Amino acid sequence: MTRSNISKSQQLFSRARQVIPGGVNSPVRAFKAVGGQPLFIKSAGQCWVEDVDGNRYIDYVGSWGPLILGHAHPAVLEALKEAAGRGWSYGAPTELEVLLAEKICQMVPSINRVRLVNSGTEATMSAVRLARAYSGRPFILKFDGCYHGHGDSFLVKAGSGVATLNLPDSPGVPEGFAAQTISIPFNNQELLDQAFQRYGEQLAGVILEPVTGNMGVIVPERSFLDALFRLAREYGALVIFDEVMTGFRLARGGAQELFSVQPDLTTLGKIAGGGLPLAAFGGRREIMEQVAPEGPVYQAGTLSGNPLAVTAGLKTLEILDQTNPYLELEARTERLCAALTRAAEEAGIPLHVARCGSMFTGFFTDRPVRNFDDAKRCNLERFSKFFNGLLERSVYIAPSQFEASFVSVAHTDTVIDETVEQMRTVLRNL
Repeated sequence: MTRSNISKSQQLFSRARQVIPGGVNSPVRAFKAVGGQPLFIKSAGQCWVEDVDGNRYIDYVGSWGPLILGHAHPAVLEALKEAAGRGWSYGAPTELEVLLAEKICQMVPSINRVRLVNSGTEATMSAVRLARAYSGRPFILKFDGCYHGHGDSFLVKAGSGVATLNLPDSPGVPEGFAAQTISIPFNNQELLDQAFQRYGEQLAGVILEPVTGNMGVIVPERSFLDALFRLAREYGALVIFDEVMTGFRLARGGAQELFSVQPDLTTLGKIAGGGLPLAAFGGRREIMEQVAPEGPVYQAGTLSGNPLAVTAGLKTLEILDQTNPYLELEARTERLCAALTRAAEEAGIPLHVARCGSMFTGFFTDRPVRNFDDAKRCNLERFSKFFNGLLERSVYIAPSQFEASFVSVAHTDTVIDETVEQMRTVLRNL
C-alpha cells in the first residue's frame, strides 16, 4: 500500500503558484509545516481521497472535520442533486433555512435563535461583535493557540506568561484592533483569574474552542472550565464557544453537551454545512434579538443560507440524529489511538496521543500537552518524518503537528487495522 509518482500534483502546484499566493487558497494546504508539496485531489469517497496521479489515501483530514459521515455519502449526495435541480442561489428566504435552523436549535439546547452565515470566520466575527454590542464593553478574552478564523480581533500574538494585551500577529491588522483582545494560555487557571481581576469589568466576552483543534487536540481541565464559567458570570461577561470544529462532532449537541455546560453564544460550521460553505452563530434569545433586522447589530451575506449548503447540512444532521454514531466513532478512534501509543512505545519514540471523541493528535513529546506552549515544545522534525512516512504508505493525516485529525463513520474496523499497521511500520523506521 504505497503510492506511485506525484508528477501531476507537482505540475499543478507549479502552475498554481503563478496565479494563487503560495499556490493554495488556505495556508496549511501548502505543506510548509511538513515539507514537500501538496497533493492535488481528483476525487473522494467514503474514507479515502485520490490524487490527480491516481494515488489513493486513507483520509483522516476529512476536509478538516466536516465529513463525519465520510466523503460523498449517498444520502447527502442524492439530496444535493435534487436541490441543485431546483436552482442553487435565490437571495431570498427558503423553507430549507427554517428547517436547518430548527434542527440546530433542537440539537443544541443553548441555542434559542441562530443566524446562518458562510464561514467560521464570519460566525466568530459576528458573535464577538454581538457580545460587544450586547454588553456595551470593548474587550474580548481568548486563549493562545485557539484559532477563531482570520478576523482582525483574533490575530494577536501568544501571551508572554502573564495576562497582557497583545500586538497584532499579522501585518495589516491595526494595533487598535489587537489592543482590545487579551490572550492567555489555555488551561491556566491562575492567569485566568488574573485576567478577570484586571480586565473583568471591561470584558464583553470570553471566546474559546472548548476542545482545541488548532494547536492539536487539547481537552480543557474540568477545574479550568468551571472557573471560566464562574468568573464570566461573576463579572457579567458572555461565554462564547467556538464549536466550528467540535459542533456535532463530539456529541449530538457538541462539546457543550459533553461537558454539560451552556455557553451564552455558540459558533458552528463544518458539519453544520455538511462540508459545503456554511456556518452559524446562535445563542440565548435576548442576545440574538440584537441582530439586524430585529436589532441594531448589523450582519448580512448574499449567499448566506444558500440552498445547496443548507441541504447538505440538514441532511447530515438528520442522519446523525437518526443514527447517533458517537459511541461507535469514539470506540474506533480510541482503538486507533491506543494502538498508536503502543506502537510508539515499542519503537522507543516519545509520543503523547491526545483524543476527544473522534478527534485526535499525536504529539511527539514525552509529556502531556495542556496548552500551546506545551505543543510548541514537541519534536516538529519527527512529526514531519511521521507525516511523510504515512503519506508514502497511503495514509493522509493533518499536515501539521498543531492540527487535529478526524475519524468518520466510513472508517471501518478493517480500515483502522490497516492504518495501525502502516503507523507501526513508519514509527519503527523513524
